[in-house]
Amino acid sequence: MLGAILGDIIGSPYEFDRGGKTKDFPLFSRKSTFTDDTVMTVAVGDALVRSLCGDSEAVKAELVRSMRRWGRKYPDSGYGGRFRGWLWAEDPKPYKSYGNGSAMRVSAAGWLYDTIEETRYEARLTAEVTHNHYEGIKGAEATASAIFLARKGESKEFIKDYIVREFRYDLSRTCDEIRPNYRHVESCQETVPEAITAFLEGESFEDVVRTAVSLGGDCDTLTCIAASIAEAYYGVPDWLVEECRKRIPEEFWEVVEKIRNICNQ
Repeated sequence: MLGAILGDIIGSPYEFDRGGKTKDFPLFSRKSTFTDDTVMTVAVGDALVRSLCGDSEAVKAELVRSMRRWGRKYPDSGYGGRFRGWLWAEDPKPYKSYGNGSAMRVSAAGWLYDTIEETRYEARLTAEVTHNHYEGIKGAEATASAIFLARKGESKEFIKDYIVREFRYDLSRTCDEIRPNYRHVESCQETVPEAITAFLEGESFEDVVRTAVSLGGDCDTLTCIAASIAEAYYGVPDWLVEECRKRIPEEFWEVVEKIRNICNQ
């Protein structure tokens, strides 16, 4: 989860192509702040920890409760219009979204389960409460799968082959080929493949982050997704862990620590 949060914070000042599409930029500035990506990453992580032994309906119910509780507590974090409506609806229902929100919030599912099958199943549940379009579900499953495989020590070639085979994403383009014409899009199908490509090309956690930001577009979310995979593959340098902790509320950090402790048992 730390990777996802850091990706969001670092990418946030450069959204809407404000970063000049370069890897040469300051990682942190006074504009570096968490957004809805972080709030929902925490909310989903909190829900999954609370419902680890629950059936699918119990997990979904906890996801809805948690996402609405955290989202309402941090209402000015940049939610999209339809999701904001869902947060405040009397009877919240999924709304067939294929937006990249399902992929940016799913990282905890990549860490908490012992098999790829469990990981994909739980990732699907995290999407279905709002993003129950096929592409929304696929984006969440693909991201969580890449995290799971990375933390299990699989090679980048193995991860790439799995994602292409299972999810039919086009990972044939390089970042240099993507970058010139890439613009702000908020769909899973136009964010998740680019984020995975940035992870595949990056040579360290920081390099993955810089590569993702350099693509432009919705780069806080794109970098959130890419860095969530990079954390599982490379780990996060200690100094970045400390920078992350300084920039989020203590109650966010407590959820992160719960998940880290479970994974270290």
